[in-house]
Amino acid sequence: MAKPLTDQEKRKQISVRGLAGLENVADLKTNFNRHLHFTLVKDRNVATKRDYYFALANTVRDHLVGRWIRTQQHYYEKDPKRVYYLSLEFYMGRTLQNTMVNLALENACDEATYQLGLDMEELQDMEEDAGLGNGGLGRLAACFLDSMASLGLAAYGYGIRYEFGIFNQKIVSGWQVEEADDWLRYGNPWEKARPEYMRPVHFYGRVEYTDEGVKWVDTQVVLALPYDTPVPGYRNNIVNTMRLWSAKAPCDFNLKDFNVGGYIQAVLDRNLAENISRVLYPNDNFFEGKELRLKQEYFVVAATLQDIIRRFKASKFGSTDFVRLDLSTLPDKVAIQLNDTHPALAIPELMRILVDTEKLSWEKAWDIVVRTCAYTNHTVLPEALERWPIDLFKTLLPRHLDIIYEINRRHLERISKLYPGDNDRLRRMSLIEEGDAKKINMAHLCIVGSHAVNGVARIHSEIIKKTVFKDFYEADPQKFQNKTNGITPRRWLVMCNPGLAEAIAERIGEDYICDLDQLKGLLNFVDDDVFIRDVAKVKQENKMKFAAYLEEHYKVKINPSSLFDVQVKRIHEYKRQLLNCLHIITLYNRIKKEPKKSWTPRTIMIGGKAAPGYHTAKMIIKLITSIGDVVNNDPVVGDNLKVIFLENYRVTLAEKVIPAADLSEQISTAGTEASGTGNMKFMLNGALTIGTMDGANVEMAEEAGEENLFIFGMRVEDVEALDKKGYDALSYYNRIPELKEAMDQISGGSFSPNQPDLFKDLVNLLMHHDRFKVFADYEDYISCQEKVNALYKNPKEWTKKVIRNIAGCGKFSSDRTISQYAKEIWGVEPSLTGVKLSLGAFSADFLRVYCL
Repeated sequence: MAKPLTDQEKRKQISVRGLAGLENVADLKTNFNRHLHFTLVKDRNVATKRDYYFALANTVRDHLVGRWIRTQQHYYEKDPKRVYYLSLEFYMGRTLQNTMVNLALENACDEATYQLGLDMEELQDMEEDAGLGNGGLGRLAACFLDSMASLGLAAYGYGIRYEFGIFNQKIVSGWQVEEADDWLRYGNPWEKARPEYMRPVHFYGRVEYTDEGVKWVDTQVVLALPYDTPVPGYRNNIVNTMRLWSAKAPCDFNLKDFNVGGYIQAVLDRNLAENISRVLYPNDNFFEGKELRLKQEYFVVAATLQDIIRRFKASKFGSTDFVRLDLSTLPDKVAIQLNDTHPALAIPELMRILVDTEKLSWEKAWDIVVRTCAYTNHTVLPEALERWPIDLFKTLLPRHLDIIYEINRRHLERISKLYPGDNDRLRRMSLIEEGDAKKINMAHLCIVGSHAVNGVARIHSEIIKKTVFKDFYEADPQKFQNKTNGITPRRWLVMCNPGLAEAIAERIGEDYICDLDQLKGLLNFVDDDVFIRDVAKVKQENKMKFAAYLEEHYKVKINPSSLFDVQVKRIHEYKRQLLNCLHIITLYNRIKKEPKKSWTPRTIMIGGKAAPGYHTAKMIIKLITSIGDVVNNDPVVGDNLKVIFLENYRVTLAEKVIPAADLSEQISTAGTEASGTGNMKFMLNGALTIGTMDGANVEMAEEAGEENLFIFGMRVEDVEALDKKGYDALSYYNRIPELKEAMDQISGGSFSPNQPDLFKDLVNLLMHHDRFKVFADYEDYISCQEKVNALYKNPKEWTKKVIRNIAGCGKFSSDRTISQYAKEIWGVEPSLTGVKLSLGAFSADFLRVYCL
């Protein structure tokens, strides 16, 4: 059972957790019991832990409802420009604690559950992660929603309500095994179905050209049923909406195609329609051209655009009448942000609506589309760029294919006027890629159909202008921008690391939570012995807690004073978990040779999921676990080195491991990681970064001072030079004895004695086909790790660097990112000081019940 907080602890925790007033606590207990009784139909004799979680979730949700309704009412009254963030992924994690933080209810809920004889942490652990994303892109979308609400923007997240999110990863005998993530099995207390806003989405069929215009006929209809989830801003009474669509078959689906005897089969076939929202594709930075995926992409776009136009036309709260019919003002009231190319079909779909349904001229419609849409690029890896086969489009979306052809014809006409006779440029810039099978390049469609195109870190934005989108940049330089990613400090500091949040608030006040630039004030405390001690103490407490978690779940005894060296992210060649493996083996060999030497003890943790069809990534996981089996069971090594593969890495596990980490591994080949946001989370939580000059690492080094990070390896220009010269992995293997020794151990079966050639594919990859040049950075990485060891032996100097890193985190708030999107892309004005919505429109009774 949770220990009650002492008065002193409560005083200390008031600033970031909210007051636990007696009245608040009494009301929470009353409402908890009411929900247990009336909502869940249980009493305390038969209620389970999960029932208690649902009762608490519903109690906290009550505090959102009034604010949620009032926020939407406020938007209709003020009629601001609305922002629509379209994403195929929203990696939300858990909602309960985040909501309590944003509503300042944490202390009151803690006290109420304690008085009810319950343990708050146990209840929180009953909540399923909403894992509707693969990694960085989906988690970024979640952070953005938090910031848009906290900045008072009239914003909506639109996506798919996948019945099964990212798979649960089990490690069985060192291999990844996937299990379905049935996250909705017990229901979701945070969502509200909105059947009144159900919309039809059309597929297949054919195109008719008539005197009245173009018609898309004989289509198959699937219904999109919206589910709304509240997104609370930080203590400003604003609650925005994330609307996720679920696919439903219409009542007559397939029935008309059967005689009476086929009725049962016809009803069973409804699944074909409903499969659209069944499962998230588990690919990160990899394009899989499956028909179901294209259906998902069109499904979310078609449903969302109908909703956007309905809301635009019915601009009065509660109105069902259309009062604004002139769509020429759409860009003044609507901004659509495409999170990567996955929602690219918004461009031809909006054209179809404006031209075919609203009867606007092509020129007028195109002007509206371009002024409304903007595109964020998230990757430069060629295998990640979406290219859909024309034949698939012709079958599934025939009208959209016509529209894309016409967009392309006009686009190439313009380019040929700009660059007469340059046929090669026309070929490179075409939306249609010729070849054995013609394909539509979705990134090109996004660029042509948007008024703004942005990368997600400064170096990434420069790379796309110089390489992958060079021709487009030359033709329209004004379109290209940079928006360096950010993370929400609410979840990634206040919620997951309250001890550190408090230590900071005691020095600089708590306003930094909504204005992360204020962390610069910590520079005044770099030499303050008390603050240095407080920061080190918080880190040690987090490490002790995580060590206990690891011991419970992995049965490995961890030395909490060892250096916690963490690399958690999707398993992918470009993220170079293999470079980390080579360091582990090198360190292991050194300890074996000199066991009596005074080593810096390390616990190396690697976590992440491999796409189910990505053989190399799965082999990397097997290698990590195999190295761990050898290292962890070698008595000569003892406490000096431990290797743990963190199973089923997800948002909830990130919230545990990031606050406990000492060293953050961000070691991608320069020029391959678009930005990274895990790097920012570690930095904010007091870990030092070992990394290449890639993605946002470059800006992190700028903000904190390069001397306060462990930077190693090739820069982008070095990688380019090596590409020109030709990368010869064998030359490094033959020249560097420790590298040769490590590789020989992998290929000779030292880590797989029962199957000596188990890792032959990985060895072959590293020696002969390594696009990401692991060996080229090996030497510098190893010597950089030696600097890490040396500094860790001087705790005071280590902690001073930690403080300088935290002080340099201001830029990496998603509040700053969203503020820039708002001003520079969407044409709306955010309030960095925070809008506070008045709840005065509600009666006192209503407020008492819903908005305590």
